[in-house]
Amino acid sequence: MSATIAIVEDERAIAENYRDALRRSGYRVDLYSARIEAMEGFRQRLPDLAVIDVGLGSEIEGGFELCRELRAMAPSLPILFLTARDSELDIISGLRLGADDYLTKDISLPHMQARINALLRRVSVLRNQDDAGECLAQGKLELDISRLHCHWDGKSVDLTVTEFWIVHALAKRPGHVKSRTQLMEAARVVLDDNTITSHVKRIRRKFQSLDSEFNAIGTAYGMGYRWQL
Repeated sequence: MSATIAIVEDERAIAENYRDALRRSGYRVDLYSARIEAMEGFRQRLPDLAVIDVGLGSEIEGGFELCRELRAMAPSLPILFLTARDSELDIISGLRLGADDYLTKDISLPHMQARINALLRRVSVLRNQDDAGECLAQGKLELDISRLHCHWDGKSVDLTVTEFWIVHALAKRPGHVKSRTQLMEAARVVLDDNTITSHVKRIRRKFQSLDSEFNAIGTAYGMGYRWQL
């Protein structure tokens, strides 16, 4: 069965352009033009991936609010912002709210589709694990890779797909420094250095909200990050 992509975009012509391109690639596409309409649709059926504009009609930051609401409903659902707003503050805000990627509307359709394909491939990798599941344990950390579950000292940590793969890449080889490029490859997505940094900061905050003494992700300045026991 083909994946369903939800596009939340208030400019109809743009939304239909994206929809037609994605349908040609074999995806099912649902269109929404407003935050409330999208949430009503998501409560009926969650998509496999959501593409959200930041500004939605009269709601200047409606997309940010929608991301927050959707992330609370589905912690691991891939979310991608696609917007005309390209300031670093907007990008960081989107990532802090749990988006997996942030693209601007000047991106080409093939490039956009490549980023969507990359996000969905990561989900597919998880679903294709065998029933027994693959698990990774390092100290207080436990990762159930087949189910995308993360626990720290027995407490659940809600990670996005991108965040989960970054933690997995670091934890599977404790002490080894992973460059931002290597983390990008492990997360199976094309991100820039600042985006990787924002993801790592958000991951740290999630663990620290459960354990104020969490310091397992160390920074190797000028090089990258390491998992330290």
